[in-house]
Order: sequence, then structure tokens, then C-alpha cells
Amino acid sequence: MLNLRTCATKLRPLTASQTVKTISQHRPAAPRTFQQLRCYSAPVAAEPFLSGTSSNYVEEMYYAWLENPKSVHKSWDIFFRNANAGAAPGTAYQSPPPLTTSLSILSQTQSLVQAQPNVDKLVEDHLAVQSLIRAYQIRGHHVAQLDPLGILDADLDSSLPADIITSTDKLDLAVFKERLRVLTVGGFYGLDESDLDKVFHLPTTTFIGGNESALPLREIIRRLEMAYCQHIGVEFMFINDLEQCQWIRQKFETPGIMQFTNEEKRTLLARLVRSTRFEEFLHRKWSSEKRFGLEGCEVLIPALKTIIDKSSEKGVDYVIMGMPHRGRLNVLANVIRKELEQIFCQFDSKLEAADEGSGDVKYHLGMYHRRINRVTDRNITLSLVANPSHLEAADPVVQGKTKAEQFYCGDTEGKKVMSILLHGDAAFAGQGIVYETFHLSDLPSYTTHGTVHVVVNNQIGFTTDPRMARSSPYPTDVARVVNAPIFHVNADDPEAVVYVCNVAAEWRSTFHKDVVVDLVCYRRNGHNEMDEPMFTQPLMYKQIRKQKPVLQKYAELLISQGVVNQPEYEEEIAKYDKICEEAHARSKDEKILHIKHWLDSPWPGFFTLDGQPRSMTCPSTGLNEEDLTHIGQVASSVPVEDFTIHGGLSRILKTRGEMVKNRTVDWALAEYMAFGSLLKEGIHIRLSGQDVERGTFSHRHHVLHDQNVDKRTCIPMNHLWPNQAPYTVCNSSLSEYGVLGFELGFAMASPNALVLWEAQFGDFHNTAQCIIDQFICPGQAKWVRQNGIVLLLPHGMEGMGPEHSSARPERFLQMCNDDPDVFPKLDDFDVRQLYECNWIVVNCSTPANFFHVLRRQILLPFRKPLIIFTPKSLLRHPEARSSFDDMLPGTHFLRVIPDSGPAAQNPEQVKRVLFCTGKVYYDLTRERKARQMEADVAITRVEQLSPFPFDLLQREAQKYPAAELVWCQEEHKNQGYYDYVKPRLRTTINRGKPVWYAGREPAAAPATGNKKTHLTELQRLLDTAFNLDAFKDLA
Repeated sequence: MLNLRTCATKLRPLTASQTVKTISQHRPAAPRTFQQLRCYSAPVAAEPFLSGTSSNYVEEMYYAWLENPKSVHKSWDIFFRNANAGAAPGTAYQSPPPLTTSLSILSQTQSLVQAQPNVDKLVEDHLAVQSLIRAYQIRGHHVAQLDPLGILDADLDSSLPADIITSTDKLDLAVFKERLRVLTVGGFYGLDESDLDKVFHLPTTTFIGGNESALPLREIIRRLEMAYCQHIGVEFMFINDLEQCQWIRQKFETPGIMQFTNEEKRTLLARLVRSTRFEEFLHRKWSSEKRFGLEGCEVLIPALKTIIDKSSEKGVDYVIMGMPHRGRLNVLANVIRKELEQIFCQFDSKLEAADEGSGDVKYHLGMYHRRINRVTDRNITLSLVANPSHLEAADPVVQGKTKAEQFYCGDTEGKKVMSILLHGDAAFAGQGIVYETFHLSDLPSYTTHGTVHVVVNNQIGFTTDPRMARSSPYPTDVARVVNAPIFHVNADDPEAVVYVCNVAAEWRSTFHKDVVVDLVCYRRNGHNEMDEPMFTQPLMYKQIRKQKPVLQKYAELLISQGVVNQPEYEEEIAKYDKICEEAHARSKDEKILHIKHWLDSPWPGFFTLDGQPRSMTCPSTGLNEEDLTHIGQVASSVPVEDFTIHGGLSRILKTRGEMVKNRTVDWALAEYMAFGSLLKEGIHIRLSGQDVERGTFSHRHHVLHDQNVDKRTCIPMNHLWPNQAPYTVCNSSLSEYGVLGFELGFAMASPNALVLWEAQFGDFHNTAQCIIDQFICPGQAKWVRQNGIVLLLPHGMEGMGPEHSSARPERFLQMCNDDPDVFPKLDDFDVRQLYECNWIVVNCSTPANFFHVLRRQILLPFRKPLIIFTPKSLLRHPEARSSFDDMLPGTHFLRVIPDSGPAAQNPEQVKRVLFCTGKVYYDLTRERKARQMEADVAITRVEQLSPFPFDLLQREAQKYPAAELVWCQEEHKNQGYYDYVKPRLRTTINRGKPVWYAGREPAAAPATGNKKTHLTELQRLLDTAFNLDAFKDLA
């Protein structure tokens, strides 16, 4: 009937009736009128309530009246009847008659539409109530009673939001009345205390009414208090999706929705018993041991089990978890279900460690376990990823592993595999990696389709007060950047916790987006069991000493409700205590601590049953010519019809085609052939990093873009073979720490994948140093977890300044575990040496060797991280080409490339051997040729730096008996390779000769920013390298 969207006043949620007049004076000049079926003679502009966004409310009332006239207030019923009868809007309203009015007068009054109405007040009051409801939805969490200790405000703000009428549960009656007066009479809402019993129609944006469409104001406030201001605080109104907001409102506002059956309450109690008694058992047995117990947040165990139960019910069968050290042993015991005796063994200082690696402390270890979920009776696999003490560092690793597991089982929507991340409050707010990980959450090649984050909010970080530890109100505010709802909950209310966790798991299952559960709790002990917290938090810990444990509180509640009785409760405790005692007795039979029992990512079938490689050999990494040619042809073409590529790219592909015809490859083509051949063999390849699709140096072009159709792309690598493995190449966000951690996690999931991360420049890997230092370098030694991730780090001194020159090879080499003073005595030297190292470091000087080292990474019978210093100028260097002959069957990676020129033909006459690695080789050969010293100076390239090729370099040194040995590098003396190579080279020759140095002088920065200085330094090192008298005075 009416186009009601045109007939409302501007929304005035926080104005009094006086403000109405001001707003009406500034209304639009052109009056808008009802248009759909009827035009009114009176101009609507005369009615200030009929303009602006209050039309939503008027329209809503009108549709409710159409369905049932009795569902709206009598005044609205009269208004709509009169309007339908043709009255102008200003005269359609009439006030309800007083109760004493006679029926005759009433009938006369109903026929009158001339009296001046008070529509303004009616609409304003209803809008004020809507604003009040919205205020609770937005800011109710600030008033919620979240701190179990009752001494801190979870949002670090003791003041109350100005637009919330707080109930008498929170304030005494006098204060409540004063707040009501300030907010109503002439204040925020224009309501009066007498309005508390007036009935108001509820908007569609709230569910507090249940089956009722209207409620008295007093009941509205009470229900809002119950929904938003008790032990749960909900942050969600920043989400810009109406469906999601409505979903959350329904979950928390619906009256009586948080109900538990007696059976559910008994299950919750039993889980609390296990959580609490486990910590008490450890405290009794090992009171002086660090264990980072869960006391003060014992409800974490029921919380996690609830998330897992609900997720399993929704179809999830694999949950991957990451967490810090606090509560880790409890999670291992009562969530993952690690054998208790294996946990108790970790406390026995007399047990010797097994020989596989150096191990880690008990509260860093991971676990993998497949079991039946008793609630859903479905199989569930649980994996807790091992982590270092670097808080939050495991976050992207967990996400990468989750993404990989989803990929391998074809779970494109995250319905079968999910991740749960646990956090501490101080770390969640303080560590930037949390932000980096959140920003991967919705990227196509990185999304895991929603993660449940659980924050154990101790309200303290080690000894630091939260007011000194963060600038944001809550530790969880970082999650708002991705529109993740945040559910704060008082951890001393177990039923509220379990309800919130159910909602969180349902949210993830419904919307496949991140969600945060903030368990506001406390830490009963210090940072660890040996720490004294009273030094720095005396008042907090005085209160904690008085605090009744949550198990005792909840047990008393259930006993008072008649859900359980005292004997049943005590029997539950005795039953779990007995389980612990029996496991402790069995643990004394253990003689050795096996780290492999704590493996978080097993690779079934890859190793023998006892975890050893199936062989200690590596087959040839060469390919037949047909495959090389086929891959080269695809790499130089566009395998999709009607696809227009850039003209410059057409020239690049044409050049590639010509190289293939000439049986040669450059760097990009060699990489293409390595990848393409592995895809044929069923090996999934994933290349990730900043700008990797094109390549920082515009050399790769693995993703072609149609120049005429937006977002139309083609990946030729996925058009090589009929049944090939998929190739994933993805530009990452501008993050190193988060993305490298993610790719490391991806590589953990399967040994049959080549996972590569490329830095934009090698210099930038240092922002991911934590992943390199804590996971990649020592991962196998600490956690018996092999990983074959490949790091591609562009490196080379080319006058591009201190931040675009060095991948810091000295750092990687310093962390290699081979002994510089011992010549290894090994059978199958090259492969055995690879097996015993912690990672492989190479700097290839030819495309063919790059091709071989990539293929070797997969063909080896074990997995090691591979660090490759990749070139920049060599990508287009005319001499940096390889022939197909260097890549055919029978060929392999060359750890050392000896000189093959005149010097090698007459080695006795050689006066100097220059050992080098990488790009500097081309500078040296050019200079040697210019000086005509090919017969006097041999140049030997060390392609594999670690593990050090002792055997091959010994051969090289012995080949030139009269020659000086010089290590030449373009890096500064205190950087690069010299400090690593010199002692090892001396060991190969039994310290019979000195090893001289030719290169740049020591420096603080990796490179100069001045081009002329760069060239001067280069010429100086070349002069030193070829001046045969340079070291005479030093001998």
C-alpha cells in the first residue's frame, strides 16, 4: 500500500525530543510523499517523523499490522486505519483514550482524525529502545562480569559505557536510578522512568523476545543484561555481514537457549575432574619440576573437547592443534589422549635419551593420535604440533599443515580438516606473527576455511600487568581485522565456557571463518611452578590464594541442583586418581626416553617400521631427452586457445623455444624442467612467496595473464601430462615470518611433495629468522621430524645496496652441524653425509646443477631442508647456460665442479687454486682470461657448501701439489663463506698449507650503496685473486 521507506524521520538514537525540532528544521527541501497506491493531499514535509532512516521502523510496524492488526500498539492500529481511509499522515494519528472514557466518547474519538497527534514521541521512544538494544549488542561486553577474581576489568576500563542502562545486579539501586535518569530524562534516550513498564515492539535485529514481538522496557533491559552482561561478553557488531550478525544474535539472545541436560552436566564435571586432578597429581609427585600447569584455567580441557566434539559431529575427522607450553601436558593427556606413562617418563631425570636427536623439554613436544570420539562415535585424528618457546611461532606452521592435509584429501571447503590454535593473552596481543597469520586466513592459496582460536587469558604475562602489555582494550582485538567474532567468557563458569565453545565450533562449521574464544581466567602459580608471583602482583595473588577452584565450585553447584551427589563426585575423583597412579607405576618400567613417540607428523610407508630410510642411495637425477624437449615446448607456449599474452612475454617464450631447439637451458627453463619432471612422477609442487608467479626479476612467468580478459589466467605447468600431480604457484602476502612458517607446515604433511618458499630478495629472510632458527635448522634434532622444505634466496653483490645483496650465507653455515676439524669416514659418502646433516646449503653456478639439486631433493630416501642461494644477474647471463647433455640419464648433482681448462690439463704447473662458489666464478673466469692466466690459476667451484664436500676438495687440493690455496668470495670477509670454509678446507689437507683469502674487507653492512665503490671493491678482490705475489709477505 505505502512506500514506507520514504516516510520516516532521521534516526535519532541518542537525542531527546528537543533535538527532534532541530533536525526537522534541517530536513531536505524537496518533500517526499507516500506514492505506491495513494497520494496524500497534505505534504509529508510537515511531519518531521516521516523522513530519513526511521522508515525502517515504520515499515516494519506497517507490515506487522498488515499481518495482524492486534500485534501492534493500539495507536499504530488507529494510525494505519486512518491512513488507509485517506487521512494525511499528520492527522492519521490520535492518542489512545484514557481508561475512564465512555464507549460513546470512544466511538466518537475513533472517528476523529483532526486532533494534533504526538507521533514524534511515539516513534522517538521506539527508536530509543532500538538504540538501547543496539547499544547492548555493541558494548554489552564491556559490562559483562568476566574476571573470575572480580578485581580487574577484562577490557582494562573500569568505566561503564555511557549508553547502557546497567541492571541492579551490577550497581546498587540508587546508582541505577541515577544512571537511568541521566540516560533518559532529557538525556540519551528521551525515555522516562515510567516508561519501564511500557510495551515496545521489538525490531528484527534482536531475538530477546523469543516468540513475543513486543516486551515492556523493563523486560527488554533484563533480557539484554542476561544475553550480554553476565559471564559471556560477545564482540561481533563490527562484522559487516548481516546474516552472520543475525546468527550470533540468535545464539546469545534467544531466551533459555543456554540449557544443559543433566547428562551434559555430568560429562562436564567428569572432564573438569580429569583436568584438575591431573595437575594435582603432577604437583604431588614432582613438586619442584617445571611443568607450566593449567591451574586457574582447568576449564580449558572441557572447552577443547567441546570444540572437537561439535566439530566431529559436523563432519570433521582431523584436528590439528598448536599451543604454547601452559597446559600442554594436560592437553596431551586429556584431549589428545597420550599415554600417561609416556608423559610421566618425561619427569624421570635418570632415564637416558634415545639416540635419535637431542630432544626437547616435555612441554614443547607434539603428538599424533587417531582414536574414536566417544561423544559422536566417529574416528577423529588429533595432531598437536611441537613448538619452541617462541610464543605464537607455531601459528602459521599449524595453518600450513592444516592446508596441506585439506589439499591431500580433497577437502576444498575445510569440512573434514580443521585447526585449533591456543594462545596466551600477552602473546596474542604482543606478537606480530598473530597478525600475519590472521591475514593469511582468507587468501585463496592459504585459507584453512576457519580456525578456532582459544585464548587462555591469565590477565598477566609472566610478571607484566596487562595495562603495561597492550594498548588495546582486550588481548583479542587483533582478530577484529578479519571480522572474526570474539566470545569473552568467565572461565569460572564452566557451562558458559562450554556453550561458547559449542557456538564457536558451529560458527566455524557454518561460515568457515575464524572465531576467537577468550577464556578470562587466572594463573594460580607463577609463570612456572618455581616462580614467586607475589613480588610483582601482590593483590592479585592474595585474591587467588582465596579463590575456590572451579572444580569445587561446579561440583557444589551440581550437588545443590541434585544432578550428582557427594559420593558420586568423590568416586569420579578416586577413579581418575587410580588411573594416574597405575600409569605412574608403569612408567617406572621404562628405561629409555624415545623422542619418536612424540612425533606430530608421521609419514606412513616412507620409512621402515623403525623409522629408518629404506636405502642409502640416490638414483640419477637426469631425464631423457624426450621429456626435456616436451617440458621445454610447453614452457615456451600458451596451452590455451584464444588467450592473448603480453607482447614482451611473447618474446620471452620465443627465446625459450629457441633455447629448446638448441638443446640449452637458462635458469628459468632448468627450474621448469625440474618441476615438470617431478609433476609427471606424481610429486605435488608448491611454490610460494612474494611475486613468485612472475618472479621478482621477471624471469619465471609461471602464470600467464590474458591481456583482454580480467582475471583470466593460465598455468602451463598444469598442462604438461595427462595424469600429472597438480602444481600450485601462489603470490603470498607481504610477509616472510608467517608465510615461511606456513610453507614449513605444508611440507610437514607429506614427504611426496616439493614445497618451496622464495624470498623476494635473500636479504629479507631475516624477518623469518625465528622459523629458520627454531624449526628448520634444529627441527629434526628436537622433534625427530624430517622436513624437505626448500628456501630459494636470491643472493649476489651486484651494486644494489645493503638490503638487496646478501642472503646472509654465513648465518646458515654457522648453524650447520658438521665438525670442521674432523674428516668424515663414511661409506656411501655423499648420501650418508646428507643423511647426517641438519640441512643442505648450496650455491649453484649452472642451471643444470640447479635442476639436479631440485630433483635430488625428492629422489633422496629421506628429507632435509634445502637452502639455495639463487642468482640474480645469472638469470640472463649469456654464459650461465647448460646443455641438455648435462641433464640426461646418468647425470647428477655436482657437489664440486673442478676446473676443466688448461690448468687441469697440466696441474703440476698451476701456481694457485681459487676455490669459490656462485656468481663470483663468472667474474673470476672473465678476469683470468683477460690476464691470460688460464694455465697458472685453476678455479674450482664449491656448489654444495654443507655438508662440506671434504672428499672431493681433498682430491682437488692433491691434484695441484705446487699451488697456493685461496678462498675467493665477493662478500665481506666477516660474512659469506670464508669462516665456514677455511677450517674445513684446512682439515682436508691435514693443515699442510695455509688457506688464503681474496675478497672484500670486513664490514658492518652487507654491501655498499655506492655503485663506484662497489666496482672498486670488486676490482680490488680480483687483483688480489690473480696477483701471485699477494700473500708472499704473509707466508
